[in-house]
Amino acid sequence: MLHLQKLAVGIRDRAHLAEMQAARACANPPLRHLTRHAPKRAAEILAGGSIYWVIAGTMSVRQRVLAIAPARRDDGSAGCAIELDPALVRVAARPVKAFQGWRYLAPEQAPPDLAAGAEGEDLPPDLALALRALALL
Repeated sequence: MLHLQKLAVGIRDRAHLAEMQAARACANPPLRHLTRHAPKRAAEILAGGSIYWVIAGTMSVRQRVLAIAPARRDDGSAGCAIELDPALVRVAARPVKAFQGWRYLAPEQAPPDLAAGAEGEDLPPDLALALRALALL
């Protein structure tokens, strides 16, 4: 199994990601994220992997990858459609430096999921991250 990490460009927070994805899924189901290139390790990702979204410099949410298939981008060029489970799963927030495209993420490097009602779950990601760094959460 293998995961992807991807910057959520133009997204303010988890709620904004959920809102944008819901609108996209209604307009053109199923929920997909289009990329320019297909992951070469797609089989490993499809064996239970997720896409971990980096929002405002913090990895704080993931979605399970359901399928990876060739697709056409809005400009007609070839691309790849990564079909996603619409459920957003909160993970223990951690800072991530900016990067282009997507990166592979080994399972042992992925942040753990947060249980529903976990301490700090309702805090803004940057505040929760700072409090965890101080061992206050």
